[in-house]
Amino acid sequence: MTHTHHPDGGLLLLAVFAAAVGYEVLATVCPGWSRWRTISFLTGLALLAAGLTMPGGDFRAHMLQHLLIGMLAPLALVLGAPVTLLLRTIPRPAGRAVGRVLRSRFVHVLAHPAVALTLNLGGIALLYLTPLYTATTRDPGLHLLVHVHFLLSGYLFAWVVAGPDPAPRRPPVPRRLLILGVAVAFHAVFSQLMYAGIGVDLPVPAEQRRGGAELMYYGGDIAELLLAAALVAGWRPSRQGTKRARTQPSSFSLNIL
Repeated sequence: MTHTHHPDGGLLLLAVFAAAVGYEVLATVCPGWSRWRTISFLTGLALLAAGLTMPGGDFRAHMLQHLLIGMLAPLALVLGAPVTLLLRTIPRPAGRAVGRVLRSRFVHVLAHPAVALTLNLGGIALLYLTPLYTATTRDPGLHLLVHVHFLLSGYLFAWVVAGPDPAPRRPPVPRRLLILGVAVAFHAVFSQLMYAGIGVDLPVPAEQRRGGAELMYYGGDIAELLLAAALVAGWRPSRQGTKRARTQPSSFSLNIL
């Protein structure tokens, strides 16, 4: 089975281009903004564009799209700290409006690690354990919606686990490492079941299914190792540092949490 691309996918590419221009403009006017953050964000957009424009092919091409759109691109985008950049550059009234959204009950629930993990892994299970994958090969609009889900759920999970942007009620690093470990175990077990053809609903040639499973296994490992590295790199385990972080948050986080 091959995927066809929905023409509205061009709107996503236009949004990717607009995001690149907007981020670059804000980074230029923000004093002292890290060039590495900018490089990371633009890299994420490039990976996203590559996934969206990848020619339709067999199941292995689909899995590569999933890795780019749902795992690698979201991580790079999150490490660009776009919310922090936005809050440092927009007028104060607009910043307060963003803060109200981010401290709303809906965002607090959405940003809970268990919710982020469920949305991320649940989408994978739903796609490959039900007839949904087959449906996406026949309905380009549904195919596009699946891409959007993987992008948003991947971004949410990376932000909650290791994002430099402030997040409401973010748990301690050891607990986030545990949550990441659950995701690693899920991908490892699920990819092996897929390789063996156990429980999955994938009417594709066995060679393609096994190739896709290998991409999920090794590509997922790479993405999750990068996510773990980002989490550990930002860890400040000392009691004094933790107390200071809790009692003296930065000016933009005061408006959010």
